[in-house]
Amino acid sequence: MTSLFEGFRLGELALPNRIVMAPMTRARVGADGLPTASTAAYYARRATAGLLVSEGVQPSLLGQSNPNTPGLYNEAQVAAWRPVTSAVHTNGGRIFAQIMHGGRVGHPDVAGQHPVGPSAVALRGEVFVGFGGADGRKPAPVPRALTLTEVGAEAAAYAYAARRAVAAGFDGVELHGANGYLIQQFLSSNANRRTDAYGGSVAGRIRFAVEAAEATADAIGAERVGIRLSPGGQVWDVVEDDVPDLYAALFDALAPLGLAYVHVLATAPDDLLLGLRKSWPTAFIINPGGQIGPDESTRAQGEDWLARGADLVSYGRAYLGNPDLVERFRTGAPLRTLDRELWFQGGDSGYLD
Repeated sequence: MTSLFEGFRLGELALPNRIVMAPMTRARVGADGLPTASTAAYYARRATAGLLVSEGVQPSLLGQSNPNTPGLYNEAQVAAWRPVTSAVHTNGGRIFAQIMHGGRVGHPDVAGQHPVGPSAVALRGEVFVGFGGADGRKPAPVPRALTLTEVGAEAAAYAYAARRAVAAGFDGVELHGANGYLIQQFLSSNANRRTDAYGGSVAGRIRFAVEAAEATADAIGAERVGIRLSPGGQVWDVVEDDVPDLYAALFDALAPLGLAYVHVLATAPDDLLLGLRKSWPTAFIINPGGQIGPDESTRAQGEDWLARGADLVSYGRAYLGNPDLVERFRTGAPLRTLDRELWFQGGDSGYLD
């Protein structure tokens, strides 16, 4: 039986184990989008993971969803990421940057840009615009629908950010196609009401995701590119019709690109996820914790997924209070519980024994 502690070859990387630290928003940088010394310390402490995936990094101001999140769209940001990737590598780790375009999940108060989306359809709910005043949330605005020319430019933005990620020392990138952000907005049937080549049919709805992946693979090499997906996930008011057909078509279209991996959240029935695993030719990462809510993912749960065909298992919130998660799983030590109050006050390692 495959163990979480067995090595794995991911593209050109030799992973010492099959545990992945999932991407998690930190909101710990300034308005300039520059990572800090605390960013480097945070990731370096967790470098025993087989692979680290960074917090979502916006490819442009237009793509920024949350306040105080980092970017990869100018040279100052590239320079500021280098100490982070260097610290991870010095500690023996490997790290991919998650490129995250928020699309309609944004607000002018965050980055001074009006959010865009496949169509002019607002999500039902509020978005976070920053601490201070009330609870820091405001109603989501109606996004501006991207023109046909702009759609292509936004797909290319992932590739531009990927080039900067490699220049900053990242080992690769993960395209954020999950959790209701821009790529999943195109996949959806409620946020995407386009009648051109990027909407309507399954073939139209998957086109943006495929073009973003193609452009990124061409830019830095497919072996350095992964994509994260949440089949049927409904975060940020996203609805997807025909989930089995939609994701079967998406996987079929992405498979020839030779991407390093697909990273799937457990947001669909197991039989659908297992079918997608069987259709995928390269590494398959599963996140058993699903989407927003209690994450009770365990070592046993991860090894069960390995037995069913997954290659790697990602863990999210367990990593917040347990930078040494790999060793705790290996020895059977109890996991520490995150001190949420300390975390939200800005602490990156506040936990309770």
